[in-house]
Amino acid sequence: MFARKVRVEHQEGTAPRQLCPLKWLDSFAMRNFTNATVFDDTLPISDGRMEIGSGVPLDQLRCAMEDWFRRKGYLSKESKLALEELKEQADT
Repeated sequence: MFARKVRVEHQEGTAPRQLCPLKWLDSFAMRNFTNATVFDDTLPISDGRMEIGSGVPLDQLRCAMEDWFRRKGYLSKESKLALEELKEQADT
């Protein structure tokens, strides 16, 4: 079900990007189990890492996470969130 791996980072101004803490990812994932079914297929793994289902739209996920993180006070108004789908390396 969680076939896609995603890196989740946040950036404040021109500072380097940082991995989003697992606490933030857990907060978003738990909230969405009851409020937004499109994001039910999200599983926080570690700081900056999530696994998501094939039907989860990445752009909508980023927007929803930014909104939730701002409402929780994790991100400032000027901060940005970056989600990147990680490609599996083939075994050789």
